[in-house]
Amino acid sequence: MRDSTSSNTTVKPTKPYPDFPLYAHASGRWAKKIRQKLYYFGPWRDPRAALELYLDQRDDLYAGRTPRSLQDSSLLLGELCARYLLAKTALVENGELSRRTLRNYTKTCDSMVEFFGPRRVVHEMRPSDFGPFRISLSRGRGPVTLGNTIQKIRSVFKWAYDEGLIDNPVRFGGFKKPSTRTVRKEQARFGRRDFSADQVQSFLSHAPDQLKAMILLGVNCGFGQTDCSSLVMDAVDLERGWHTFGRPKTGIPRRCPLWPETIEALRDVISRRGDAKSTEDADCVFLTKYGQRWVRVYEKGTHDDAVAKEFKKLQQQCDLVRARVGFYSLRRTFETVGGNCRDQVAVDFLMGHAPGANDMAAVYRQDISDDRLLGVTNHIHAWLHAEPASK
Repeated sequence: MRDSTSSNTTVKPTKPYPDFPLYAHASGRWAKKIRQKLYYFGPWRDPRAALELYLDQRDDLYAGRTPRSLQDSSLLLGELCARYLLAKTALVENGELSRRTLRNYTKTCDSMVEFFGPRRVVHEMRPSDFGPFRISLSRGRGPVTLGNTIQKIRSVFKWAYDEGLIDNPVRFGGFKKPSTRTVRKEQARFGRRDFSADQVQSFLSHAPDQLKAMILLGVNCGFGQTDCSSLVMDAVDLERGWHTFGRPKTGIPRRCPLWPETIEALRDVISRRGDAKSTEDADCVFLTKYGQRWVRVYEKGTHDDAVAKEFKKLQQQCDLVRARVGFYSLRRTFETVGGNCRDQVAVDFLMGHAPGANDMAAVYRQDISDDRLLGVTNHIHAWLHAEPASK
């Protein structure tokens, strides 16, 4: 068993007898290398207990198995994080997880290791340990971000239990997400995060061609930046006036009727579209002047969102800059205005929302008629072009 206890003795002890299978490691523990990996079996002061543990685990270790007693009592936080990220990396390689999400998981693990240290024994962690950690995490984070971070951290320990790396779930005590009341108060402090019809019209009148088409997709179809950046030619039928483009984030199928001005804007963008720099971007509707997609995720999970940057410039030009309000607020506007047509099922479908686990209606529902989808987009279109436009 790996023991984090070290001795203050500087002189290594000799073996109790010549054939003793373990050796005295400089860390103050009896150790042995098995299958190119070093294992520890207890402090110098108790060679008999170390030998008994070695004999108990020897067969499993030489066979490449993790002994049950080793799983719970010796798992260090640094090793847990390494195993967790290795498992998530495999999902990235299989195409089941994005590199951006993996980067978020990596930052989560880094925050734990930085606070507790890599040699913290996992099964010894107590609720009293997580209280100060929560206080540390709350600095510089809003309640929503804090809640998401806490959820990610708890999921790491849940994964360890599910994988059999620890025998008992970790107790977190008060290490929980901020209350709904706290989140509501924070949201109220910043106010609404959608746009009025006048504001959308102002954006459309000042935006360059590609950004104008993206804004129309945002308010017509509930698109975000990644939706626009990932939109491919085959997903857009400009003759019939529909898009059929699953949401990149979740893979949920979507289709949506396009307004005449959206169709016109897309035709203009496609007619002026240059060549893609990469074959991976060859089918993208929107390309930057450098022939790249507008939102790019790099190998290490970092990303460059040119849509958000250009929209921020447009907000400044229109004198419509607000905290926490950007291009994605067009999606919030779609949800808010679309919901007033009283067909939330159609709105959810157009938005690409994943149904809840207990939403049996979504399980049984096989289709949504085009008339219902048109009802939502026509309602938003009427709102946008109302005279006078609502403030």
